[in-house]
Amino acid sequence: MRKTILHMDLDTFFVSCERLQDSRLNNRPVLIGGTSDRGVVAACSYEARTYGIHSAMPMKMARMLCPEAVVIRGNSGTYSEYSDHVTEIIKERSPLFEKSSIDEFYMDITGMDRFVKESYMWSKELREKIMKETRLPISFGLSTSKTVSKVGTGEAKPNNHININSGEEVPFLAPLSIKKIPMVGDKTYHKLRSMGIEKVRTVQEMPMELMERVLGKNGQMIWKKAQGIDNSPVIAWSERKSISTERTFERDTTDLVKLRSILVAMAENLAYQLRNGNKLTACVTVKIRYSDFQTYTKQKRIPYTSLDHTLIATVLDLFDKMYERRVLIRLIGVRFSNLVGGTYQIRLFEDSEKLIKLYQKMDHLRNRFGKNAVKRAIGMDVKTIGGMNPFNGQAPIIPAHRRR
Repeated sequence: MRKTILHMDLDTFFVSCERLQDSRLNNRPVLIGGTSDRGVVAACSYEARTYGIHSAMPMKMARMLCPEAVVIRGNSGTYSEYSDHVTEIIKERSPLFEKSSIDEFYMDITGMDRFVKESYMWSKELREKIMKETRLPISFGLSTSKTVSKVGTGEAKPNNHININSGEEVPFLAPLSIKKIPMVGDKTYHKLRSMGIEKVRTVQEMPMELMERVLGKNGQMIWKKAQGIDNSPVIAWSERKSISTERTFERDTTDLVKLRSILVAMAENLAYQLRNGNKLTACVTVKIRYSDFQTYTKQKRIPYTSLDHTLIATVLDLFDKMYERRVLIRLIGVRFSNLVGGTYQIRLFEDSEKLIKLYQKMDHLRNRFGKNAVKRAIGMDVKTIGGMNPFNGQAPIIPAHRRR
């Protein structure tokens, strides 16, 4: 039986999420990524792309190409929430799906025509349900393989869909640029262009042995994909096993107060994400990248937890043990791994019922008023007195309305 593979991709996902938060961004060129000159573009709107801007471009260059663009640092927590919402809709309706990235999904709906309804109609109904419930634009491609469906989605964008029936794969791919084939990166593309290969049709007409001779095993795989041949299965999605965050500084620094404050804020935010997703972590990792680009990580196994005070203390302890070179720091990061599902259990002699209830109240405020509604003072821009942290390592919790 020929497979029926559906590929769905949320259009300019980060930008679309930001536009749901602020309608003034609609129809304007938007750049998301590092806001300093050292940052890069993580995502951009279609309006920005008309200026030649693309993801991974240095933000400084993007600003030069489009000075009127709105630049946003972005919020990974917000994007994860929208992604989780879409995932739940797909999980509820699809028999087998693979979440290949935060905004991209594959579904194997082979045989659905027999038992449910015509697969193209089912796919359109799923797309309409996602758009209705999330208000996010999404496109899809439907075909007999992951490769053709993914290429189809790219051709359907923005905010549209396409169906490539069995037997139509080769003529569908033939007029497209060879760069549209997955696995053809910049280096491979330039090599193929130097051989006079620009369209997929040319590869389709070449002997597979020639492609293999030029590009090795990758050449064979590219030749097969150009023919619409791809037997790779949809791999059942499983939830992620780690969450992380990192920050690259506009100027390298050795300001320990600043570094520790940022690490506290990182750990606090990740801990909140754990509790919100009913997750616990058993492994904490801290990452340091120095100004000479040498990068070090240190990790520690801990009893399963999702509470700030335990995780913050572990993060700061790892940082203090690792930061020995006293060289300017370019980047710091925190990762929680070995995640498992479940809610936190009180540990005798260490935690108290009062402390657990405090976290529950904090999270309630964050869920209602936003994740920044409650913060530890050390995680904010704390002013120092005589070069010392006025809280002396303590981290009082101050509601947002009292911080003004």
